[in-house]
Amino acid sequence: MAQSGFEGFEKRLEMHFSCDDPVIGLGLRRLKFESLEEILDAVQCTVVSAVGNQYVDAYVLSESSLFVYPTMIIIKTCGTTQLLKSIPLLLSHAHNMGLDVCGCRYTRGNFIFPKAQPFPHTSFKEEVLYLEESLPSNLCYRKASLMPSKQTTHSWHVYSASDEHHMVHHISNDLFTMEVCMTELDRSLAGKFYGHPGNDNSGHIAGREMTMATGINDIIPSALMCDFAFDPCGYSMNGIDGVHYSTIHVTPEDGYSYASFELMACTDDRNDIDDVLRKVVQVFRPGTMSISVTSANCNMSKRIKNVIKQHGLIRRSCTIDEFPAAGGIVFQTFTRRK
Repeated sequence: MAQSGFEGFEKRLEMHFSCDDPVIGLGLRRLKFESLEEILDAVQCTVVSAVGNQYVDAYVLSESSLFVYPTMIIIKTCGTTQLLKSIPLLLSHAHNMGLDVCGCRYTRGNFIFPKAQPFPHTSFKEEVLYLEESLPSNLCYRKASLMPSKQTTHSWHVYSASDEHHMVHHISNDLFTMEVCMTELDRSLAGKFYGHPGNDNSGHIAGREMTMATGINDIIPSALMCDFAFDPCGYSMNGIDGVHYSTIHVTPEDGYSYASFELMACTDDRNDIDDVLRKVVQVFRPGTMSISVTSANCNMSKRIKNVIKQHGLIRRSCTIDEFPAAGGIVFQTFTRRK
């Protein structure tokens, strides 16, 4: 917890694994819950709720989310968590299961309270050094980049590393990941993420109430949702829809309000993606936002710009970079018209 308030901006770690056995079955999903707890204990967070289907297990954490696929794991944490300290334990557990790491991507925005962050998150330089030392030498294609914007509060930090296997097999032309960071939320809408005095409902029940009251349930209606409300305020939601996932996290405090939305989906669902983005902006009405899209082809930027423009937000910057483990990343920032 930062002295001035809670740090909403998340750190995100995505790791890919390969196996000599072409039929690996559940892969990482065979990790015992005790092993997951050990990994999360190093990060300094805990599981508060979970949901799963035939493709993925999704966990709501005390600080954001965890998604476990057979050969991919995504950990996203906010606050003063030490996310990168999960890497040695992840590598060890995966190796014991016959899985070898073949790709890694770490992303984050600008911290609201950077001086409150502990090692190794005291600076992007320190994070990169920690990653370089923690990852095995077979991840020989490496790149770190700070993607700037005209909004000094919304730059994008990216580190990627991969081996030959990941380069060949893991960059899909069909899948993309969208990471949305929003600040200066509409005060009346942010107020819906506070608990009501006298309401003794638990985190799960109160979370469901917030999901329905804010319209989050309508963003991806087909998703199986797991939602949780924190005391006295704050909200997290994971949604899974087949192999795809979405997640939302909200820190509603006035003065440093923040919300994030993340989605992994197929580029073929263009109309659906536009509709999802419209609904996200309607739920939060941010004053400033950034959108990072990772995909094998960077052709979504103009469409995103047009969707956001309809809600009174102007694009202030657009940066494009290529990463060996991730394909291309398009990073855009938007602010509301004055």
